[in-house]
Amino acid sequence: MAKIAFILLCHKDPDAIIRQARSLTAAGDCIAIHFDGNAPARDYAQIRAALDPDPNVTFAAKRLKCGWGEWSLVAATLKAVEAAIDAFPRATHFYMLSGDCMAIKSAEYAHDFLDRHDRDYIESVDYFESSWIKTGWKEERLIYRHWFNERRQKRRFYAMFNLQKRFGLTRKIPADIDVMIGSQWWCLRRRTIEWILDFAKMRRDVMRFFATTWIPDETFFQTLVRHLVPETEIESRTLTFLMFTDYGMPVAFYNDHYDFLLGQDFLFARKISPEALELKHRLGVLFSARGATFEITNEGSALYKFLTGKGRVGRRFAPRFWEKESSLGRERELLIVVCKKWNVARRLVRQISKSTNIPCVEYLFNDEACALPDLGGIQSTMAKRHRHRVALLRMLFDHYDSDRLLVCIDPSSLDLLEDFDRDRSTTRILEIDCQFSEDYLIRHAIRAGLAGDRTPRETIAGLLPTVRDDLLHESDRIRDAGLDHHNRIRETDQAEANARVLADFLTAPESVAQDIVTLDDLFAD
Repeated sequence: MAKIAFILLCHKDPDAIIRQARSLTAAGDCIAIHFDGNAPARDYAQIRAALDPDPNVTFAAKRLKCGWGEWSLVAATLKAVEAAIDAFPRATHFYMLSGDCMAIKSAEYAHDFLDRHDRDYIESVDYFESSWIKTGWKEERLIYRHWFNERRQKRRFYAMFNLQKRFGLTRKIPADIDVMIGSQWWCLRRRTIEWILDFAKMRRDVMRFFATTWIPDETFFQTLVRHLVPETEIESRTLTFLMFTDYGMPVAFYNDHYDFLLGQDFLFARKISPEALELKHRLGVLFSARGATFEITNEGSALYKFLTGKGRVGRRFAPRFWEKESSLGRERELLIVVCKKWNVARRLVRQISKSTNIPCVEYLFNDEACALPDLGGIQSTMAKRHRHRVALLRMLFDHYDSDRLLVCIDPSSLDLLEDFDRDRSTTRILEIDCQFSEDYLIRHAIRAGLAGDRTPRETIAGLLPTVRDDLLHESDRIRDAGLDHHNRIRETDQAEANARVLADFLTAPESVAQDIVTLDDLFAD
């Protein structure tokens, strides 16, 4: 059975550290602690006095002074790992934690999970090919040497960097090493930890290299695990649930996040607010519980992004650079059907295709599986379709040998509507205004990843008003954009009224439009 040795790096709040250690060891696991050398000696003495009698607690042999972005964080982790290897010979897994982490599953669940999955859990993606680093330095972290702390010794840090850059004092990455990057919160098997410690003793060149890189806690273990362990035995993810704001700051969890956290497919969460005393107590009790079951919904990140994005709608007012001096053509007419219920739009469009000679393409900018002719690869991925949107439509006009083309677009894609509305071609927009039942909203929330099949009904009920408002807001944004030739048909209107609007949109006889809109199940969910 799995036995976890927790590796805890911490620097403050000795009372909380003592509680955390006692909670984690209560179920038979163990813990190795490194307490930052910058912290007061009396705090460390308090921790040692409280925890030294516990055989399931050990301490790093040496306290190092740690700084953000420094090698000292990796060195402190290695000290704690070495202490754990020596003190806990029966430990099967080593789990990296901070003082802000807490379990969101029971120890029983965690042990069973690790027993069933014989692999290492560490986010580890290619340093240069991935987009893990969003902004700022990338190659510079590695090819230059960084001896000073960027936060505490900013002038020296950048002076040394500029000096190396000026004189071209770069270095090469060790030839047999592919640098990887990822979260510093990992869970590794004992064999893997032993391999890493052996590697560290044998490959001093690699150790010297990482010791002067910047932010090595995001690269050192991530690189060595990939170098030492077969890829089939690595799960490139962390078992610690964490989220970041748009500004790169970690999201803190509070008392009312208990049920939310338990539904995520992770064993721990970071970071728990110091003020969330009730949450900490409930999670502490949960870790020692027996027979606890968990309904995994895993909608956390998508739900957070959805809810925090309200009121942050960005708009562009200029064409993209590849579309300058580019147009669909003055003589062409683009017809756009806009509808949130894709099945409704598809029924309407298929009837239009049967009743007119207008070529129709369904949600080509929203549905990866949309059937498109071979256009030389420009249609192959969603990214290419968006990036070369004008070129794609021009090729479709040419493919169908027509000056008229009808496409479907989701109302969330306002940027597309604005782009095509500005084009020199004639653009006509038909918005289909549907009613949204509670069942539809639930299915939409699940499709969008905001909820799962097992999400509690009360959670979904609390979410539905926001989902409904979001759908209505998309329609409001379209109307506020002031698009030319914008027509609307409504599920609540009589067929005669909708036929007049459709006839104007298609510039077709009203009798043809009447036949189209009187389809029996046009607005069915």
